[in-house]
Amino acid sequence: MELCELVGRNVRRHRAAAGLTQEELAFRAGMDRTYLSDIERGRRNPTLLTMQDLAVPLNINVVDLLEGSQLLDLPKTPSRPRAARDF
Repeated sequence: MELCELVGRNVRRHRAAAGLTQEELAFRAGMDRTYLSDIERGRRNPTLLTMQDLAVPLNINVVDLLEGSQLLDLPKTPSRPRAARDF
């Protein structure tokens, strides 16, 4: 499943759990209902700011919209040592 589809599925699931229609959530998030519909169907790639706009009225964290993503399970990349510089 693509990440956009995952986010869309999670938006839809949280919206339904909150008892909101697409129109109500779109209004609260400050976006058009058709744009929200496209997000829920995985046809849009929402920015982090758009995801935050959706998370606030749903009373969830942005990371909840990524629930089920293998990206959350990846180990953190160790930092690379910095090269010594002559000053």
